[in-house]
Formats: sequence, C-alpha cells, structure tokens
Amino acid sequence: MLRTIPTPLIEDHVLLGNTASAALVLPNGSISWACLPGFDSPALFAALLGGPEHGFWRIGPAVPDGPPPAADRRQYLGDTMVLRQEFDTASGTLAVTDFMPAPDATGTAAPRIVRIVECVNGVVDAVSVYRPRADYGATAPLLQRASSGAPWLEATAGAGTYRLQGERDHSVNRDRVCRATITLTAGQSASFTLTWGPTRRGAVAPVLADAVAELEATVHYWERWARGCTYRGPHREAVVRSALTLAAMCHPGGGIVAAPTTSLPEEIGGTRNWDYRFVWLRDSALTAASLLRLGRTEEARRWLHWLITTVDPAHLQPIYRLDGTTDLTEQTLVHLPGYEGSRPVRTGNAAAGRLQLDVFGEIADTLLLAEDAGLPPEPWTDILLLALARQVERRWHEPDEGIWEIRGPARHFTHSKVMCWVAVDRTLRLLERRPDPEPALLLRLAELREQIHADVCERGIDAERGVFTQYYGGRELDAALLLIPLVGFLPPDDKRVIGTVEAIQRELSTEDGFVLRYATGRHAAANVDGLAGHEGAFLACTFWLVEALTAIGRDGEARELFDRLLALRSDLGLLAEEWDPHARRQLGNYPQAFSHWALADAALRLARNRPTASAGDAGSRPACPDPVSPIHTGAESTPAREPAAEPAGRTFPVRQPQLAGQVSR
Repeated sequence: MLRTIPTPLIEDHVLLGNTASAALVLPNGSISWACLPGFDSPALFAALLGGPEHGFWRIGPAVPDGPPPAADRRQYLGDTMVLRQEFDTASGTLAVTDFMPAPDATGTAAPRIVRIVECVNGVVDAVSVYRPRADYGATAPLLQRASSGAPWLEATAGAGTYRLQGERDHSVNRDRVCRATITLTAGQSASFTLTWGPTRRGAVAPVLADAVAELEATVHYWERWARGCTYRGPHREAVVRSALTLAAMCHPGGGIVAAPTTSLPEEIGGTRNWDYRFVWLRDSALTAASLLRLGRTEEARRWLHWLITTVDPAHLQPIYRLDGTTDLTEQTLVHLPGYEGSRPVRTGNAAAGRLQLDVFGEIADTLLLAEDAGLPPEPWTDILLLALARQVERRWHEPDEGIWEIRGPARHFTHSKVMCWVAVDRTLRLLERRPDPEPALLLRLAELREQIHADVCERGIDAERGVFTQYYGGRELDAALLLIPLVGFLPPDDKRVIGTVEAIQRELSTEDGFVLRYATGRHAAANVDGLAGHEGAFLACTFWLVEALTAIGRDGEARELFDRLLALRSDLGLLAEEWDPHARRQLGNYPQAFSHWALADAALRLARNRPTASAGDAGSRPACPDPVSPIHTGAESTPAREPAAEPAGRTFPVRQPQLAGQVSR
C-alpha cells in the first residue's frame, strides 16, 4: 500500500556516509541533503533547509500525480551504512539501495553516491528525478548531456562538476529538472551514480562504475569494521549502530566532525541553528575516546595524528576545519527559509573564536586512554601534553565561554575548571609512567592540580544547598556538572556529588525525565547563553545522568532511563542533538556525534554495573569488562578482546522485515 509522506521530521532521514562526506535520505527515496566532496562542502541538495527548489534527487516508484510515496519498509543492510528501502505498488514491489562507496585500501573514499533500483516482484515503473542546485540551493548549475557513449550528465558550478551516470539518460526541462523513467520486471535492476570531480575542459566521459561490485565492497568494509567492536553486552545493536554512525563521521585525514548537517534547529522556528560540519576538539576527542572503549583504535590513531599536525597549543581554538584551517567565519544564507521556517541558516561557526578551557581536559584524557588502549606513546605526545599543561597553568583562572560555547558574557564556569583539573591530572599520570620523570615538574603539576581542585570546591559550590553550580558565584545548575564523579574529580559517594546529581535531575529534567543543559527563558537577557528562546532536552546530558545515577548506586533508575532514551532513536537507530518533550520529536543537527558516543558510553557503564547472575543460572552473562567512563578515570582496563555474550536484539519498536535481494554476508 503506497503511503504519502507528510512534512518530514528530522528523524525521518537516514544517513549515508563513507567517512569523507555524507547525505541524508528520506523515506520517499529523496536525497534532501548532500555535501560533496567533503562534509563542509557547499550542499548540492539542500531541500532539507528549504524546499525542492533548493535541490534534491529522488529515486522511487513513478507517480503520475500527487506527492511521492513513502517506503513501506527500510533498513540498513546489517551492520553497514548501506540503506535499502522497499515500496509496494499496485503492480509490484520496488527496492532502492543507496550507499556511498567505502574507503579503498589506501583509505581514500570516493565523493560518490550510488543508487541501485530493483524490481523485487511484478512490474514497476521507476523514476529518477534529479534537481541539482549548487551553493546550498542558490545556483542552478550549467547542465551538459553526453553526445555519445554511456548516458551521463554534467552539472558544473565553479570549480566543481557533478557527473550523473546511469543506465537510462535523463531528460532536462527548462527549469533544469532532470528526469529518467525505466520499467523494470521482477529481477531486473538499474543503477545510477553521482560523482564529484574538479571542473576540467574537455573532460572525457568517465567509465560507469560497477555498482554491484561497489555495493559488495562497501558491505564488506562496514561489516568488517563492526566486527572490530569488542562490546558484547546488552543493547549491542544500539551500541554498534552508534559506533558505525560515529565512524562515518571520522574523516580519513583524522578529523572528526560533530555532525554532517548545518542549521537543523534546537527549537522549531527559533534561531539556535548552527553549523556542525567541523572538528570540535572536545567532540572529536570524546568520539575517539568512545571508539577506543569499543575496541576501535584506528580512528583514534588518525585523530591523534591530525591533532599533532593541526593544533598549536599556544593558539588553541576550539573548532577547526577538517583540513586544519581556522577560518570558520559565520555567514547567513538568506536565500534558504530554514528547516520548518527556522532561521537563520548558517555556515561557519563563530564559536571558533571563543575561549573554551575544558578542551584541554578532554584532549589530555583521550591521550591517556589511547596509551592505555595500546597505542604506543610518541615523542610528540609528551610535548603536546606539556604544552597543554602550560596553557592550563597560565589560563585556568580566566573566565571562558564554557562547554556550551555561550554567546553571552564569559564566566568562571565550574565545569571548565574541573576539566582544567583533568588536564593536569592526566598529564601528571602519563609523565609518571616515563622512565626518567623530572621531579620538579611532577611536583609543580601536583601542586597545580591541588590548587585547581581546592578552588573549585570553594568557589564552584552553593554552600547553602551543598551542590555545585554552573559558574562561580551563581546558583544556576548545569548538566555538565554530572561529569564531576565520572572524571574522578570527586568520589561518587561524596555528599556534594549526590546532591548535585539529584538537584540536576529535579530541576533540569523535563516531565519525561530527559535533561536540559541549563535553564532557558524566552528573552536573551535572562539566559546565560545570551540567546533568546528555549531548546530541547539535550540527549548527551541525559545519557550522562544515566551514568551519574549508576555511579551513585541508583542502577535500576538508570537502566529505566536508558531504555526510554533508546526509544527516542529513529527506526534505524539515529539520534539528533536534542529531544522536544512537548512535540515528541528530535531537534538539532543530525545525526549528532555527542548523542551517539554518550549512548555507547552509558551502555558500557550499565553493562559493567549490571548484577552478575549466580553460577547456577542457565544462560547467565558475565559482567561486561569493557571500560565505561565517558571521560577516563584511570581505573579502566584496556578494551576486552573476547566476546562476553551474544548480541542483544533491537530495542526500538519497528518491524524488521527480511528484504528480498539482500547482499549475502
């Protein structure tokens, strides 16, 4: 039964990715967002932030009149980034398989989207409707059809050319909308590829790629990658899907983007719309750390190389482009109306120029975890650590914009000070392992660590309530304070820790128990971040609450909250940045690395803390030995290499059909 798709929710989209770039696909077979050749390239399809006139590419059943139908079934093919959607029509069933070819043996990922359309049964008319619009939908590119050879179509805009190839030629109308229709009978298929390349005069028509061979290679790549995840505890499917999503955002050059989209709103109709297609030092460090805990070391190794070749600790900025450059000038795309009218649509990010002292801690912590996970220490590691420690020593007492990179006045954020303590603590631990540590340096670092700790415990707390506050001298709470026991700053049984966790749960939780980052009001002057309006519950913060509750001994409550968080995922296991508790929908850029690594870390902690069944219980599982802290505490072991249990099944309520024609594994 064909169904039409209403205005799509953020979570209706599915991610295609190959570590170099990404695209989003809707249930009706339309690619509404794609940036080629890189994550931060101008979008060729930007209907996500506007409408069809801003670019899309749909493949699905041909429909003479009315909107295109939504798929009746869809799934990723196993543990891969390959999407398959099936459409039931009156005359038969059509399947569309979409993917971006995985990196080759050299680590190079082609800037290409491959789409295979297949008739599963009956006879079905399939259609490809291709409307390229370069520069985020602002430019109708020059279209040129091939005069001979295999059908191909060039869309040229400036220095880039997009080549569409297929087994059917596309006609082009006066609005520069391209269309190809093909009738398929059971067992027949056709393929289309879209490849970016530099614009060159006299270019020869490229050879049509073998779509089936690329599909098989891509499935093999991702399934092999997923087998490298060592976690075997409860909710393994959710953890592995999150890990795959993170891996798709780990560029071969080492940078890790925070999300593959820009300007998906944190409030529908609001102005909290940001470009996340860049490398945040914090986010990338935490992503690398999470993958290390899952047994994946290659992404962390590449990130460490990117870090040392990119970052100058003396002139640290919190955000970089994937190529390591620092120009992230924030601009507004006035021609785009925004997702559901949420303006402005931005490119670049002004937060690159803000001071965020916490990043020293996340970097140092991940360096320690990498060494614990078996990555050999390099000479530059200690050089970088000492340079970071010197910056902490020089600047830890300054006000900053904090983990949430506020656009209001700088403050002495308590979380920033705690992470400065983490930076010194991890540096000290690593240097103590070296064969000939310098005693005077170790003493100096130990004194600095104690000084920061004492300062936080004196100035970062509301003595009357016995809870830590968002910033020195304030009374507001901040969900980032949930990390205090998780980084080892104070033990979980400390009364101040318990009081802070309970206060955050009480005062920053929605009715559903999901956690806000901090309190917001309608007017900018009343908000610590200097922005008007509200935002949704922050999913990563809610996963932190799961961990904090587990740490203070409230395991049952933590597990119940974790299960409710899993239910918020899309049908294919994806999470945006936030959750709207009133409209019950996802908000913010999508999918969001912060949310996915936080999910994986919470699952690891719960697995480690689950009760161990008695020896006589049939089918009992041993406690999961994987390290579990979202920030390294120094007490974890190297990720286990032996499986501990069979994978858990899916936890979200969707039907999982056996799709015809699935690639054999």
